[in-house]
Amino acid sequence: MTGPHTVAETERAVKSRLGALHIDFDSMAAVSNIFRAANSIRNHFERTALAPQNLTWTAFVVLWVVWIWEPIETRDLALEAGISKATLTGVLNTLEGRGWVLRERAEQDRRLMNVTMTTSGRRLMRKLFPALNTQERVVAANLSSAEKKSLASLLRTVMSSVP
Repeated sequence: MTGPHTVAETERAVKSRLGALHIDFDSMAAVSNIFRAANSIRNHFERTALAPQNLTWTAFVVLWVVWIWEPIETRDLALEAGISKATLTGVLNTLEGRGWVLRERAEQDRRLMNVTMTTSGRRLMRKLFPALNTQERVVAANLSSAEKKSLASLLRTVMSSVP
């Protein structure tokens, strides 16, 4: 629970308020709860695993994407991270200032900018990711292994239907 009302209380209030409308309440509850869960988890990660490095979730996602796909062109990095190029610019300024990533002009097209990790950035991710995974285990602790796999599969299905 992140506010003064539980999810169940909120869902009851919404049904009461919107009951006369032709609304697919099951779809609304499913999508709303994905959003609530994502925000709750994001906030938890920022308060726990990411706090010692003073990182936001967005900055971590950018680091993660670069770590996995380096070198990566900035427009692809923005797409993979799910953020705008303007937001990416600010995040990269911070990460580059901390010595964790480098931006370099692409050799084949000098208009493009590639991002890579520094040795310090790779060292950070080798330390940071296990700490984040510890918190992932905390978040998923009440799910069985089969439920975790099922949830991951269901969420992939949901994501595949988003245009």
